[in-house]
Amino acid sequence: REELTHLILKLLQAWKEPLSHFNQHIEHHQELPDDSLSKAKQISNMVHELKTGVEKVTEKARFSINSLNGMASSEATGLSISNEANMMSDSDFIHCFRRDSNKVQSYLKILKCRIMPENSC
Repeated sequence: REELTHLILKLLQAWKEPLSHFNQHIEHHQELPDDSLSKAKQISNMVHELKTGVEKVTEKARFSINSLNGMASSEATGLSISNEANMMSDSDFIHCFRRDSNKVQSYLKILKCRIMPENSC
């Protein structure tokens, strides 16, 4: 359970900075509708809230997350955001984000089943 929780937190943490850059990038696109801009900000907020929620679950389950706290997202993943984010097209970025979001969703389901096996998973 601890390793799975750490993996979820690493994925969520790794998206913090790229999503911030993406939001800044799309704010400069005048042709995008306002609802697209608000959706991008909403996604960033949801990722932050999900990360906070997973951390609370981790604390309640008495897992040790000290190794992740205080690490910058680029340090946690070893990514260089500047070049990779700039070279990636918006559609590729969204595709990667969706893929990782699906992973997080699956990992959370597995974690729920491991923590509460009575839910007949």
